[in-house]
Amino acid sequence: MNTSQPASARFAQSYVFTVNDAFVFTFSVGGHQGNGKHAMALAVSDVRAIVERVCARQDVLDACTRRDLGTVIEVLGAHGVAQGQIAALTGLHQGRLSEYKKHRRAPKASSTFQVFADGLGMPPVARQALGLGPNLSASAGVGTRDKPPQDIDLAYPDAPVDASENVAWLWRADLGDAPMLQARLDPGAWNEASLRWLVDPGRRPGSEIVGGTRVGMADVDRFRATAGLFTQLDDRFGGGHARQSLIQYLSADAGRLLHGRYTETVGRALFSATAEATLLAAWMSYDSCPGSSLAQRYFIQALALAQAGDDRLLGASVLDAMSHQATYKGRFGEAASLARAAMTGTRGIATPTLTLHFHTMKARALARLGDAKGCDRSLADAVREFERRRPEDDPGWIHYFDESELSAEFGHCLRDLGRPADAAQYASRSLMSIDETTFVRSDFFAMMVLADAHVDTYAIRLGLPRLSRLRAILNPPAR
Repeated sequence: MNTSQPASARFAQSYVFTVNDAFVFTFSVGGHQGNGKHAMALAVSDVRAIVERVCARQDVLDACTRRDLGTVIEVLGAHGVAQGQIAALTGLHQGRLSEYKKHRRAPKASSTFQVFADGLGMPPVARQALGLGPNLSASAGVGTRDKPPQDIDLAYPDAPVDASENVAWLWRADLGDAPMLQARLDPGAWNEASLRWLVDPGRRPGSEIVGGTRVGMADVDRFRATAGLFTQLDDRFGGGHARQSLIQYLSADAGRLLHGRYTETVGRALFSATAEATLLAAWMSYDSCPGSSLAQRYFIQALALAQAGDDRLLGASVLDAMSHQATYKGRFGEAASLARAAMTGTRGIATPTLTLHFHTMKARALARLGDAKGCDRSLADAVREFERRRPEDDPGWIHYFDESELSAEFGHCLRDLGRPADAAQYASRSLMSIDETTFVRSDFFAMMVLADAHVDTYAIRLGLPRLSRLRAILNPPAR
């Protein structure tokens, strides 16, 4: 690519790793635990079936009567339910489960027995032996908070403690395959979340957190590093590859950290790190099932967590991602509004790279609405911001955005405006920089834009309807 010209001229018009020593995730290659056994993650339905059989044994019921979770953990392990998976389903720290199993520590808090029974889906007879009441929300596959299943995580939380509870609920509902997570998107939830983010300053985390383990900045750094490995997997293989493993990790480790004890400074860093990881979960869910509300729920909770962490730039990036999803779902007016909200909420503090990305998301929405002038203005604004960018000032999560990515955004918009020749030019420019450092998924979509543009150009020569026109007929703008 010729980079000697100014931008305004160029743009005219299974993996295996361990956490906490023994928590093993297995992706596409075989896993290995320290005890020499292979780690095989069971489906949640299989775990539930094993728990049902195990809890029918008299020795297990006797252990429950003694409130001896160590024996229950040991028996479950003999039937193939690893401690790592128990930790993921219950939110209890895996090291603490090991202490229970070895009888080095005995659980005392009633909440421990509650989350253990709820997370594993223990049957009523075992719950009764533990001294617990029935699990009123078992049908949702989540904990015992008295919250209507259909409202899980579409509502914007009022405080950091609510944000941590909401996202923990969502993780467990996701792991339990709760059916309400496959419901349709709610456009009103985008509007409410963006408005709340704009006008509600929120409350800082820290003062209302009591109990739990002490959390320091080193714990947050470790969490960020681990989440970064999932980001690498997503960049290379797409969201479907390690999505469930990410949710298991977040449910186990992020859940434990969020319910720990920390200072206000550590709390802000922790909520910001969890927001970034939850945003990744949203993108992975969007890849895996773009038409469901699951990704929308993760986006909304990521936005609330970013606000709790006082991370305004990350929050705006979440709105930017919501705009992308809204465009995909044909809600082009909402998509443009979400991009505008991201710009409004970060005016004066966003880096040029972030601002130009907000402009490109707005341009995408306007292109789908057929607003050529508005789209062109937004693309011109994006180019002006690109000329001002200083990559060293950008947050790490936006470092990927370069001239190749901007060319791809131009290609998307020009294709949707029915300008196939221009779209092909910019898509080709984007693809010229492909190497081992580029994002395979982004390159694939740029390739699709190029293919669309060539088909449209050929159709024009033959006097046939262009692909973009057919797309508009099949997928008209939402009113």
